[in-house]
Amino acid sequence: MKTVNYGWQQRLRELYDKAQVKYSNDNRKVETMFTPREVNVLREFGAKPMELYDYAEDSSDLDWETALLITAARRDYFLQEQNGVWSEKMVKVEALPAKTDELEGVVWLPRIIQKAIGRLRGELPNDLMYCCGGDRKFFRTYDIHPADFLRMVWAAKGKPEKVVAYVKSRK
Repeated sequence: MKTVNYGWQQRLRELYDKAQVKYSNDNRKVETMFTPREVNVLREFGAKPMELYDYAEDSSDLDWETALLITAARRDYFLQEQNGVWSEKMVKVEALPAKTDELEGVVWLPRIIQKAIGRLRGELPNDLMYCCGGDRKFFRTYDIHPADFLRMVWAAKGKPEKVVAYVKSRK
């Protein structure tokens, strides 16, 4: 399959808009939002239909630009680190740190680091959203854009102390 590069964001926008319309018309089944061809287009970006469904569901607090930047970070990771090959692993929700867990006094940080890693790798299950309401509260508290956090986690290369230092420098 040939990856779309130039104009990929336009194809994403078309599918994002389609998800918005379908969701506003009471389509609450992710399986019926996109055609198989459209699902394949999303897969070329390293994206899943559920992500666009989540963006539609949370659109009152999560704008197109944020969705684009998050998807762009994942797309870059997918193409550069994974060579366009999907991981066969899936994050287990019950294995995530608790929402109340702390890392160097920062509540939520252990959890959101793991979610960011899962998002970068495309390993989040459909019932786990990167940039959910709890994540957005964390990002607002520390004045961090969700896509910037993904890129920071990627750049930290498994060294949580780098992420901690970044987060603490933001508040």
